[in-house]
Amino acid sequence: MRELLPARPIIVCADDYGLAPGVSAAIAGLIAAGRLSATSCMSGLPDWRRAAGELRAVVAATPADIGLHLTLTDHAPLAGDLHGLAAGGRLPPLKRLLAHTLARRLPAAVVADEVRAQLDAFEDAWGAPPDYVDGHQHVHLLPGVRDALVAELRRRYPAGRVWVRNCVEAPGRSLRRGIATGKALFISALGRGLRQQARAAGLPMNEGFSGLHDFSAAPPFGERMRRFLADTGPRPLVHVHPGRVDAALIACDPLTTPREAELAYLASGEFVADLAAAGLYPARFSAFGREA
Repeated sequence: MRELLPARPIIVCADDYGLAPGVSAAIAGLIAAGRLSATSCMSGLPDWRRAAGELRAVVAATPADIGLHLTLTDHAPLAGDLHGLAAGGRLPPLKRLLAHTLARRLPAAVVADEVRAQLDAFEDAWGAPPDYVDGHQHVHLLPGVRDALVAELRRRYPAGRVWVRNCVEAPGRSLRRGIATGKALFISALGRGLRQQARAAGLPMNEGFSGLHDFSAAPPFGERMRRFLADTGPRPLVHVHPGRVDAALIACDPLTTPREAELAYLASGEFVADLAAAGLYPARFSAFGREA
């Protein structure tokens, strides 16, 4: 029997709420079961308004943090014809967006317009600001995007009202986990600029980030999660991608069957036992206090 450690909080956050009905229903069910403490919502997608109503009823009974999953790749923009960013009514794939941002070729005003439009769409359906903001495919970390995001959050909300996902992880922790190590180190390095800007702006953040992997079938997701939960930072967040595969998901996103594996594990007693063994419990951002 594994020795149980004293419990401390961790944000267990499911990305991609609003992507497709099967994804949204799976996430809502996990929140209702107490397995998740946050979900990041894609307000730019057509299903968001319907899915927001269902999520509101779930959160009324089982509180959780509800955030904006800023989306700047592969889907239709909300802010209209985004010259220099969206071609043919579609946001660019991640590789193209990354190349533009690293070369400092992103049109700043256009990015700012899309950030504003997605926050507006979130608030319009949810009736309140997001509890936090992060990015689909971690786009909130990118130069040009992070500047627009931090500026808009400062303009719209009182200091400390909205959290920002910090994706910086200590290199030693990433190396010891041994899962998608190159990806983890790259995302962490990319995240340092946002962390610096968010701190300067007084935006609260988590400290400790895990959950990056390649979505392959082996090793089983439970084994990966045990590594993600080990040796976490002082204010940790682990992000997951549960969902049920449906026609809408197949039509709009390449990540399909691995979502079913994550869902099965997160809904299981194995996950509960793994959290307890790691001395962690799913918690909202408020459990960390407001220190940025």
